[in-house]
Amino acid sequence: MMKNTVIGWLAAVTLALFGMALSAQAQQLAVGRDYAAIEPALTTDDPSRIEVLEFFSYGCPHCSELHPLLVKWAAKQPADVAFRRVPVGFGNPYYQLMARLYYSLEAIGELMRLDDAVFHAIQVKGLRLVDEKSVTEWVKAQGVDARKFSEAFNSFGVVSKARRGDQLAQAAKIRGVPSLVIDGRYLVVGQGVKSHAELLALADKVIDKARAERKLKKK
Repeated sequence: MMKNTVIGWLAAVTLALFGMALSAQAQQLAVGRDYAAIEPALTTDDPSRIEVLEFFSYGCPHCSELHPLLVKWAAKQPADVAFRRVPVGFGNPYYQLMARLYYSLEAIGELMRLDDAVFHAIQVKGLRLVDEKSVTEWVKAQGVDARKFSEAFNSFGVVSKARRGDQLAQAAKIRGVPSLVIDGRYLVVGQGVKSHAELLALADKVIDKARAERKLKKK
C-alpha cells in the first residue's frame, strides 16, 4: 500500500514538473520577436541593480499614452530594479528642444510637478512649444522663474545631458520612442504587442531573464 502511495506521489510530482516545464517553454522569450541584444552592452549607472531605461520624448503621442501606466509600473518594481528616463533628440531640432526642456525642469527641481503637465500641454491641448521662447513662456505661466529656467536651459550641464541621451540612444540602436532597454543589454521589441500593458508585461519577462542570468553568474 505504501509503495503504491509513493509511486502515485512521484507520478504527480513528475506531471507537475512537466507541466511547469511546458509553461516555462510557452513563455520563453524569442530574440527578434520579444527583445534584441545590445552589443556592446550599455554601461549602467548602478551595476548592482537591473536598470530599466525609457527612451522617450514629450513630442511623442505614444510616449504620452504610455507615461501614466509606466509610472505606476516603475513604482511597483522590486528593489533590485532601477528605473531611469532618457529624453532623445534623434538629431531633430524639436525633439532636442523637448529633451532640454526635460533636463531643465529636472535641474531646477520642477520635473515632478510639471512632467505630466508638459505632456498634457503638447499632446492634449496642442500647444506649440516649438522654440526656446515659447517653452520659456509656458514654463513661466506654470509659476516658474523664467530667468532661472533660461539659465538651466542654456547651461553646460543640460546641453551635455541631452547630448548624452542621444549617444545612449544611438548605442542602443533606438529607432523610435517609446523604447525600453533592460540592464543595458536588451532592447524590448515586442512584435505583435497590442497594448501598452502588454509591452510592460513583456518588459517584466525581460527583467526576469536579466535577473536569472545575473544569478547564474554569481554561482
